[in-house]
Amino acid sequence: MNSKLNWINPVMEKEFRLRMRTIRSPISILVYLLAIGLIALGFAYINMRNMQSGVLSTANSSQLFYFLSGTQLVLIAFMTPGLTAGVISGEREKQTLNMLLTTEQSSGTIILSKLFASLSFMLLTVVATMPLYSIVFLYGGVSPLQVLSVFVFYIFVMLLLGSVGIFFSTILKKTVISVIATYGFVLFIFGFTALAGLFFGNIGRRGMNEEVLGYFLSFNPMAVLVSLMVPDFAKELFKGHTHLQMWHIFVAAYAVLLSLLLWLSVRYLRPIMKRRK
Repeated sequence: MNSKLNWINPVMEKEFRLRMRTIRSPISILVYLLAIGLIALGFAYINMRNMQSGVLSTANSSQLFYFLSGTQLVLIAFMTPGLTAGVISGEREKQTLNMLLTTEQSSGTIILSKLFASLSFMLLTVVATMPLYSIVFLYGGVSPLQVLSVFVFYIFVMLLLGSVGIFFSTILKKTVISVIATYGFVLFIFGFTALAGLFFGNIGRRGMNEEVLGYFLSFNPMAVLVSLMVPDFAKELFKGHTHLQMWHIFVAAYAVLLSLLLWLSVRYLRPIMKRRK
């Protein structure tokens, strides 16, 4: 018996070896860091040139934090479906899923191992960007609690999109179709929720109903990220509910959806035998 932790099962160990021991993993992280770093430095350089003193002010430092956080959320939404939407359907296409199902690993262990192993690479990539936020701390304007809340929000969004990708990868046989369906969900929560909020908020004769808009935007990851960075944003929308925050609705609703999708993935991973009459 070796000294490995008991919770590292063979499925998770195999996924970690395949994802972390290839040359593509460090190259992907390097490219991601270069992209984020160039965007942050370019934004800071443009703002410093516009200042007469040539120094990044506190207000511009906050704007850099907002811009950097929003860009990273978009990259997470773009990369996470590609990492998770093919983990089960890929096994099915390689004709190794049946072999995997004959092992002693339960369906829940297989689904969760695939999910955590896929998201571990994305989590490592996001954590690697934390030194870039030191640029913001040099000039102030942002508290460590805001940065921590943003990174916790990133983890939750990754779990949500990862569970969606696992679900479509389980019920759909083709990886291409599951990837398209997962990106469709990403487009829905980022685009449709905002458009629906603007549409239903404008119904009526009194102009925009900000509370209706706030409820729809509470399902939009980008809007919730803005409310975490600018708490007054949610207060302006929910004027009648002083203690209600957009992330309360977001986490509560999508935690239920996340749990449901994982349960359905576990339920439909193995073929269901039809009962005889």
